[in-house]
Amino acid sequence: GGAGLVISVLIVDDHGVVREGLARLVATFTGVAVAGTAVNGEQAVAFCARSAPEIVLMDLEMPVLDGIEATRRIVAAHPGTRVIALTSFSDRRRILSVLEAGAIGYLLKDASARELADGIRAAARGESPLDPKAASALIGAHTAADPAAGLSAREREVLALVAEGLPNKHIATRLAISEKTVKAHLTHIFRAIGVSDRTQAALWAHRYGNLR
Repeated sequence: GGAGLVISVLIVDDHGVVREGLARLVATFTGVAVAGTAVNGEQAVAFCARSAPEIVLMDLEMPVLDGIEATRRIVAAHPGTRVIALTSFSDRRRILSVLEAGAIGYLLKDASARELADGIRAAARGESPLDPKAASALIGAHTAADPAAGLSAREREVLALVAEGLPNKHIATRLAISEKTVKAHLTHIFRAIGVSDRTQAALWAHRYGNLR
């Protein structure tokens, strides 16, 4: 039947009350199911390896493995899984870090049930849920002098090689990383600079240059 329409969500938070509360709340959303919960980034990575949930609600500050590094590993291993960072404040630096790590967007922990449900559904559609309060702070950061500010050093290298017209296989060889990693980087690069394919990315790189 329509089982494929249910969005599976993994909830990751080291605070029991928050984790249980979120799990109970998310379970009430129509068309959304709680796939499981995890208390730290390591558990989250292991859970995703076993059963790739569609959406991960990821706390950022956790012991053992924090949400930023966990996000990086999950997105690299399961490009289909979309991570929404859950943050309790509009800390621009940490939000930028988790978006750089591959999260599709973020919500503040004090978001209303409706904002959370909308965010999960938006992420499942491939859109980027951004908390409006924190987004305005972020947009300010993004329109800084450097248009490639949202890209990590490695992503700049990948983009520069795309601009030179190299295919993924050659980029992988050149940077000594796997092709899958190159693809994951490209997915994030496209999102970060607002383009949808290699050609546009190459044009963007030529327009803004100085990636190296």
